[in-house]
Amino acid sequence: MRDTFCQDRLPPRDQWPDFLLDRPEFQYPPRLNCAVELLDRNIERGRGDHPALITPAETLTYTQLADRVDRIARVLVERLGLMPGNRVLLRSANNAWMVAAYFAVLKAGGVVVASMPLLRAKELGQMLRKARITHALCDARLADELRKADGPDLRHLVTWGDGMLEAMVEQAAPGFPAHDSAADDICLIGFTSGSTGEPKGTLHFHRDMLAICDGYAMQVLRPEPTDIFIGSPPLAFTFGLGGLVLFPFRVGASAVLLERAPPEDLPAAIAQHRATICFTAPTAYRVMAAHAAQHDLSSLRKCVSAGETLPKPIFEAWLAATGLKLMDGIGATEMLHIFISATEDRIRPGATGLPVPGYIAKVVDEAGQEVPRGTPGRLAVRGPTGCRYLDDPRQANYVQHGWNITGDTYIQDEDGYFWYQARNDDMIVSAGYNIAGPEVEAALLTHPSVSECGVVGAPDAERGMVVRAYIVPKPGFRGDPVLAKALQDHVKAEIAPYKYPRSVVFCESLPRTETGKLQRFALRQKAEAGA
Repeated sequence: MRDTFCQDRLPPRDQWPDFLLDRPEFQYPPRLNCAVELLDRNIERGRGDHPALITPAETLTYTQLADRVDRIARVLVERLGLMPGNRVLLRSANNAWMVAAYFAVLKAGGVVVASMPLLRAKELGQMLRKARITHALCDARLADELRKADGPDLRHLVTWGDGMLEAMVEQAAPGFPAHDSAADDICLIGFTSGSTGEPKGTLHFHRDMLAICDGYAMQVLRPEPTDIFIGSPPLAFTFGLGGLVLFPFRVGASAVLLERAPPEDLPAAIAQHRATICFTAPTAYRVMAAHAAQHDLSSLRKCVSAGETLPKPIFEAWLAATGLKLMDGIGATEMLHIFISATEDRIRPGATGLPVPGYIAKVVDEAGQEVPRGTPGRLAVRGPTGCRYLDDPRQANYVQHGWNITGDTYIQDEDGYFWYQARNDDMIVSAGYNIAGPEVEAALLTHPSVSECGVVGAPDAERGMVVRAYIVPKPGFRGDPVLAKALQDHVKAEIAPYKYPRSVVFCESLPRTETGKLQRFALRQKAEAGA
């Protein structure tokens, strides 16, 4: 018996992107289970006694983690009746039980739907209904909202942290024969973070989980078995899943998982665990740079920034504080992980980088034709991963002529480097000028009074739109007309004067997704409402 719900709701084949799988590292066998490849293979290679997960509550070796995974898989199949293809909602902060549950679902042939811890009943209900979720494994501390959510297909909700799942695991027999999955069986529905509006469900195969490891991780990041990974992104966010679980597991390294990892606390954790590779968002690195001198960060050798664009001032602040070049990258839930980046020796500050080996990218116009180098346009990408939405008409917008159209405006220079301009809908057209909000943000961030900022277009009768900056001042600075004028003058001196914010609004905080991305659509709504 097999549940074909996801398979039946893949987009029509003519709406799929063209997949590039001709490189040797992407030549996967027709049958594979990614949980076996990422977890069990480490034991076969003699890494069984090496720490896989390090958390404040416990440290698990690969052998110990595999045993927990097998027992949870038995609970799912033998006690909860999980069939291959059933969707399982996972809900937890970053901890060892979350990872074990994730791999148990994969190993049993289920489909993981991981949810952000801060989601509420309404948002969880949308996921439960859209993905027709039948099972849920949840940290007991987060179960209340899930119980309130409307999920008509949800038959089993099992919690951990209160002894419920733990008791079932204790009673389960060891060992579990992995489901004989096809490489192109669906194993993950990744819901987009909602930074551009209503979240979409993206479908990913077993082979995709390995492709991001054998592409970006092995070709650009180049981790080693001795590495210790650390970071802040939630495991429900594919940036976190790759950076804190899949990439270390592919080489038998270790991962430090922290349930709370605010940027003020992350440097201390890096020093405590002697972490070598860090994954977090640009805004976190900005805060961490100010705290770096108080901690021994000498163990770090690579730091990855993604989730949103990396402004050059943050790159320079981190370099000055640590001597390390931030490895910028752009990824997407639709593509599963990063597809443009650069190794440390090829980084150009301010540029996102070059296509990850295995991917190709270009900048195109509205008709899909490549534009001349140096000209802004829409980013188009192809590679071993690509967009397949779950039963969503927006598939036809994201995939055009076999290319993934990511929704970003980029410039490609003569040397092939890609330079981020804005999200396609974040370009501000003011009095005939095209102005990229992130460029203005980067200029504002170089002023000593600015803690955070977001720049969008606001309606204007005379100019069509004007540049409006929402500013969170640093402690000790007053958000008043004097500071507004100083910031406007500062931007005029940093970049072309016509790009300066004609409207400055001071606020206590900016709207962000749980993954830390600035919700510019929320700022646009405020601007349109005159707020």
